[in-house]
Amino acid sequence: MEHIPVLISEVLEYLITDLGGVYLDGTVGSGGHAGEILGRLSSRGRLVASDWDDAALENAGEKLASYGKRVSFYQCPFAEAASLLSRAGVDGFSGVLLDLGLSSVQLSAGRGFSFSEKVPLDMRMDRRRRRTAADIVNCWQEEELSSLIKEYGEERHARRIARAIVRARPFADTTELAAVVSRGAGGRRGKLHPATRTFQALRLAVNDELGQLAKLLEQAPGLLRPGGRLVIISFHSLEDRLVKKYLKGEGGAYFRELTKKPLSPEWQEQKVNRRARSAKLRAAERL
Repeated sequence: MEHIPVLISEVLEYLITDLGGVYLDGTVGSGGHAGEILGRLSSRGRLVASDWDDAALENAGEKLASYGKRVSFYQCPFAEAASLLSRAGVDGFSGVLLDLGLSSVQLSAGRGFSFSEKVPLDMRMDRRRRRTAADIVNCWQEEELSSLIKEYGEERHARRIARAIVRARPFADTTELAAVVSRGAGGRRGKLHPATRTFQALRLAVNDELGQLAKLLEQAPGLLRPGGRLVIISFHSLEDRLVKKYLKGEGGAYFRELTKKPLSPEWQEQKVNRRARSAKLRAAERL
């Protein structure tokens, strides 16, 4: 089944205020949200589509080719979004969207984001980065692994999992690691696979995703024109907590919150798109 853009009606409602404006999709992924945004804009409206994943950009480029010069593509981590202003020839965007989830293309690309298939332990969004998930699990000390899995995975069995990893390494692929993590966590319990939180922690560390998000938030006031909208979709509490803290803290001097509480998908979308269940959308307007 084709990936359905998460919370798409809410994204369009909160993001687009100027049909002829220039918008930034900082995580264009497979182009789902980007296509919906371009379809809503007038012929004068433009979209700057960026992603740190070159394969994602290639897929999005093919999907959005019919929009011609109304969309431009850049390989750029969202922490460097400020550089896109001059590259796109604008002094501010009418809206900025970040969808922090993994796309269907990334999950099925054999890059190690999923443990449902036997592939190398990579997990790099930007394949120009050096450190991979294999480097972490095979080289870090037990205490470092435990702290990482506890902090970034919010995993209560972090110490036991780290010990199991150190004893069983080296690892070459995802299924080997998932099996050891599952045993370290005590086997399957509940709806989540026992390795889910550990894989999340590794992915966040490999890509410095929370650091990237923090840098984007620092730049956010300078990215948007007055009245411009910032829309961020997060998929776990660490990301959402960071956005919430910014908007209710230092960001309050620059932004008016439009969503006092984060929005979640309706059950219909969750039914056809299981990965949408944990999505939370926050939106704010530049003062």
